[in-house]
Parts: sequence; structure tokens; C-alpha cells
Amino acid sequence: MSNLEQDIKDLAGRAKKAARTLVALSTDAKNKVLLHMSAAIDEKRDFIQAENKKDLAAGKEKGLSAAMLDRLELSDKVIESMRNGLSEVAALPDPVGEIEKMVKRPNGLLVGRMRVPLGVIGMIYESRPNVTVDAAALCLKAGNAIILRGGSEAIHSNRALASVLQEALLSQGISGDAIQVIPVTDREAVNFMLSQEESIDLIIPRGGEGLIRFVSETSRIPVLKHYKGVCHIYVDRDADLAKASPIIINSKVQRPGVCNALEGLLIHKDIAEEYLPVLAAEMKNQGVKLLGCEESVKIASGIAPADKKDWGTEFLDLILCVKVVNNMEEAFAYIDEYGSQHTEIILTENYSNAQRFLNEVDASAVMVNASTRFNDGGQLGLGTEIGISTTKLHAYGPMGLEELTTRKFIVYGQGQVRT
Repeated sequence: MSNLEQDIKDLAGRAKKAARTLVALSTDAKNKVLLHMSAAIDEKRDFIQAENKKDLAAGKEKGLSAAMLDRLELSDKVIESMRNGLSEVAALPDPVGEIEKMVKRPNGLLVGRMRVPLGVIGMIYESRPNVTVDAAALCLKAGNAIILRGGSEAIHSNRALASVLQEALLSQGISGDAIQVIPVTDREAVNFMLSQEESIDLIIPRGGEGLIRFVSETSRIPVLKHYKGVCHIYVDRDADLAKASPIIINSKVQRPGVCNALEGLLIHKDIAEEYLPVLAAEMKNQGVKLLGCEESVKIASGIAPADKKDWGTEFLDLILCVKVVNNMEEAFAYIDEYGSQHTEIILTENYSNAQRFLNEVDASAVMVNASTRFNDGGQLGLGTEIGISTTKLHAYGPMGLEELTTRKFIVYGQGQVRT
């Protein structure tokens, strides 16, 4: 066993021991340390930003894009956002210990289910060092230890943030091993991390599709996957077209580079000739390039023919595929073939069609008359999220505190024996 492999094994073992102690922490104790972390980040702001500048300088030397450098920077605004996030998590209800469905069996046993932490979470992510704090806060509140492996471009920032969080833990009598950052950039560390099935209970990768596929194929530990966000809006023939354009524009334009941005638009043939030219002009004004099917190209100018490879593509840019469909069944078939089980929307004033769409479309969030951008933990009332799962075990959609727990059976007896 190499020194690095032994180091990762030891780190995971320490996280497992720390996780056992977190189970016994009261909600007040967890909230107190979260608030202490917020204050500590403010106190150590100069240190954190000095370390962050090392990453920014290295990133510029490597030729990272302006967008990547923006995500990497721990500006005063980002630091305040991290501090506010810690306070927000402290204010959220604690799911740990919650008891559900306590029932009395015929033999007198009382049987219920209690929410408990998952144990040790391993998180592998790219670029954004603020994820270090967000993920640590959520895992701590849910009673989990966390091992964080950020991208090499943020190594100084992540180590600095982890050291501040660990000091805050220790100051409150909590093991610093509850929050650990893998301190090296060696890619082999990820492979070793993914083999620690005896100590790590769940892996959450957060980044590009390539990263997530690598983790899923390599890990011996269960993985919560979110490959990509190919989100669609279906404009039903009974849609209110005055509502439709603002929703479509917001879904595509507000932040085109995120996973809940719109990538595909389906329009019912009965309204396509009336609505598509209007929409095409509006999207052109927003700088959006439209790629369409044969029918849509005929109906509206400014729509370029789509290639076969364009359908189902996550552009993460101001590019949008448009297809005219004959009916809901054709929309369902398209979404089933090209969707990524992330976010699917119907625009309609027809209650029956809305209910059919909600019932029959398979995605982590299915909505009626709303922007795709609402598939976000904060927007859906979770407070914040650790990521969005597009697989169904054990969570589907944005993962907040409750999704970072599981349930165990608890039983109260009075001497019953099984016959």
C-alpha cells in the first residue's frame, strides 16, 4: 500500500469515528457551531482571501477562462454568501431524530421510523471553493461527517476554508475530523477515496458529466449521480402565450450555464404558426440562437436547422433546440428519449393536461407554468442544497438536510416474543 493510499484510508477512518460522535450532538450544539463557523470565516477573511489569491494566480498562469476564474474567486460578496449560508442552515429544522409513522401492531409492539444521519459523505467537486462551506454545513447539521475533494485549481482555498471550519469545531469540543479536505492534488487520491467502502457511506460528485461518469464507474461506494441537465418546456395548445414567453426567456437566458437552464422547447402544432415567429423574434433579441426541426424552420425565420446531435444536448449557452410536436404523446416520447430526468415543464391552462404531465413525465422536478430555474434547493424550500440527484436511490431532485439522512426502524416492546 502506497503512502498516499494509507493516508486516505486513515483520513476516512477518522471521519467514521467522528461521525459516531456527531449522532449524539443536540440541535442547539450543531447550530452553535455553525454560527461560530460564520463568525470565524469573517475573522479569518484576510487569510482565506490570501490563500485564494494563490489559486487565482495559478489559474491565470494555466489559462483558465474568465468564467472559471470568477467561480474560483472568494470575493467579499462570496464570503458573505458563505457566512449567510451557514446562518441559514443553522435556522433550518433539524431532521435528525424525527420519528415518523409510529403504529401499534396487533401484538402490542409500537413500530416507527426515525431519521438518522447517513454517516460519512464523500464529496468530489470542481472549481467553486464556496461548495466546501455549503456542503460542510449541510452535512454537519444532518449529523454526517464529510470528506471533501475539490478541484486542484482551488486547493489553497479549500485547505484554508477547511482549517477555519475545523478550528471552529474544536473550539466547541467537536472533532475536527468531522470536516476534512483531501490536502493533495494527486488524482490517485480520488481512486483511493472511492475504494473506502468500509468508512464512507455515500459519494456525491458535483461537476461535469465526465467527472460524474468516472466516479460512477470507479466507485465501490454508492454514488448519487447528476450527469447533466437537459431541461425541456412543452408549450401546450392550451397555453397562455402571454405567460409563456417570460417563462421561456427566464429559463434560457437568466443563467444559461447552469444545470436547470432550458435546453429544449416543444411546441404544439396547433399554436406553432401563431406563436413561434413571435417567440423567435423575442429570443433573437435576447441573443439566443435557435436550432429547430424542419417544421419550425419553415414557420419562423431566424431558426437554423438542427443536426441530429443537437437534440438532447446540454449546451450551457445561449442556444436552444425547438421542435414542433403533434400532441402530448409526442412530447412525452421526446422527453423520454432526450431528457436527463432533471426538470420538465408544461405551459398550459388545461388542468387535465397539466395533471397528465405531472403524473407521466419522469424527472426530478416536473412543473406547470413556471421556469425551469426553480429546480433549486433554495427555491423549493430546502434552504440550500448539496446537489441535485437525477437518480432515484435514495433521493430524487435537490438534496437538502432531509435527503442527507435515512430512516431506521425503532420498536418499543413490553416483553413480546415471537411465536
